[in-house]
Amino acid sequence: MNNQRELWWRLTEREVLGRYRGSALGLGWSFITPLVMLAVYTFVFSQVFKARWGGLEEAGPLGFAVNLFSGLIVFNLFSECASRAPGLIVANQNYVKKVVFPLEILACVAVGSALFHALTSLVILLIFELIAFNQLPFTLLWLPIVWIPLVLGSLTCAWILSATGVFIRDIGQLVIVGLNMLMFLSPIFFPVSALPEKLQFILQLNPLAQVIEQTRRVAVQGLNPDPSYIIIGIGITLVACE
Repeated sequence: MNNQRELWWRLTEREVLGRYRGSALGLGWSFITPLVMLAVYTFVFSQVFKARWGGLEEAGPLGFAVNLFSGLIVFNLFSECASRAPGLIVANQNYVKKVVFPLEILACVAVGSALFHALTSLVILLIFELIAFNQLPFTLLWLPIVWIPLVLGSLTCAWILSATGVFIRDIGQLVIVGLNMLMFLSPIFFPVSALPEKLQFILQLNPLAQVIEQTRRVAVQGLNPDPSYIIIGIGITLVACE
């Protein structure tokens, strides 16, 4: 177990550093890219479309930005894992040919890399919160528990898609289409309450919707997560540790 943990850490480190190897700013791009996208989304939705997040009108564009960005962080973590998963085994045939190499760790590396980028985006989110609200909510401490279902769900999805991608090469294209649909069917650009009640059931079918909403509650709105969600998160953790 310790050997696999060390292998996972080394491969994840190489994956993250390798993505920016040769660039002038190096790891700085992991902060610059989400910051630029946040600025673009903020300008378009708050200035062009004059969008304001319900209950945070007084915070202006930054209030909209932190709510939007908190949802994007969750979606991007899952999206990075799912989009890369179908080609993980095919793209790492040098590892596949090694009989003793644990192939399942490739999905863990993809999740570890995605989690690194999610955490860098989270740092940007917290900076924006300080600018918009002059404080950080104490409920932010709940975030690791809130993200447990997200991380384990992304890992499970990566395992399934990486195995499927070996036999069905078209699965990668289907995943991209599905992720594009999922992005706009998730409460990223709007709160769930913005939908008519008769349509809110659609979001209940989206596994990311609850994670996004609970992330906003604890990281932006200063509210405790729903008790039922925490119970589920703890239950999933206990099962995963068995």
